[in-house]
Amino acid sequence: MEKMNPLRIGNLIALVPVVQGGMGVGISLSGLASAVANEGGIGVISSAGLGLLYKHLGVDYISASIEGLREEIRIAREKTKGVIGVNVMVAMSNYADMVKTAIASKADVIFSGAGLPLDLTGFLKRDSKTKLVPIVSSGRAAKIICQKWQNEYQYLPDAIVVEGPKVGGHLGFKETQLSDENYSLEQIVPQVITSVKEFEDKYKKQIPVIAAGGIYTGADIKNMLALGASGVQMGTRFVTTYECDAAEAFKNTYINAQKGDVVIIQSPVGMPGRAISNEFLERVKKGLKQPIRCPFKCIKTCEVSSSPYCIITALYNAFKGNLKNGYAFAGANAYLANKLVSVKEIFDELKEQYAKTLKSVSERYE
Repeated sequence: MEKMNPLRIGNLIALVPVVQGGMGVGISLSGLASAVANEGGIGVISSAGLGLLYKHLGVDYISASIEGLREEIRIAREKTKGVIGVNVMVAMSNYADMVKTAIASKADVIFSGAGLPLDLTGFLKRDSKTKLVPIVSSGRAAKIICQKWQNEYQYLPDAIVVEGPKVGGHLGFKETQLSDENYSLEQIVPQVITSVKEFEDKYKKQIPVIAAGGIYTGADIKNMLALGASGVQMGTRFVTTYECDAAEAFKNTYINAQKGDVVIIQSPVGMPGRAISNEFLERVKKGLKQPIRCPFKCIKTCEVSSSPYCIITALYNAFKGNLKNGYAFAGANAYLANKLVSVKEIFDELKEQYAKTLKSVSERYE
């Protein structure tokens, strides 16, 4: 069977070029991340909302988040010798604490998006081994980050994730751009590769580009690698696994979803997001939800005074299986899931599909 080439990020090697996307609140923790790492991919712990999951370990949300991230990295390390990353959103109010904790806990990689992580390299110590991977949605953003990091820190990204408009959760696009072919992943991956190539050539450093958003099958992986990507990021695909850290009711939301149920919503943090429609979101639409207070101040851009609900509470409720008081973020292809499977089964299927796609392509040209 024809194998995919490994994904190399500096001295880190993922034998299968698949990064599991970071999914908060609580959807991708040490359970899912370690299972993906054990199959040769890069497992990613989401740092979003850990202060809620670990409130018993801290005097406040911030301290509980720090202790929670330490604990999740520790548990993941016990379960795998593979590559473990942490996703930290720039928009989080405890961004700096989460980055420092990930580095101090020796996470292999930090993936950082939801804003431009322009000062991310400033947190590294001289002996830090953690690799830094910004998440962008355009070639322009990739160039800005490369220039800023090189000029101020003499450091270039160890890789770059480019997220297209089909990702789940908060989107780095305006709503009008989501169906515009000019902003499709197939269009922006080559643009990001071109943007980073000038820095690769000038500074003699490899910057692998990892494609994300709507990637679900081995054929999808083949298509992205053919465009020049070194790997792919997949989040939605791993939700309906036994090892995913969310409650079974959350996973069933994906399994029971039809294509029309995957919708674009306006999030309280001021960005469009992709989620699975449910009763809770219908009540929001009708103006029946209204927050009483903001207990966490977790996202810098959250419009507390006009928000119809507290987003972190809604996502935490969903993670626990309480979908009456929350909802599930999801990628555009979430409706394709029809049963629970193991992470190993997904990797086996992806490899098989990839090999079949390669075989059919080669036969076409014989």
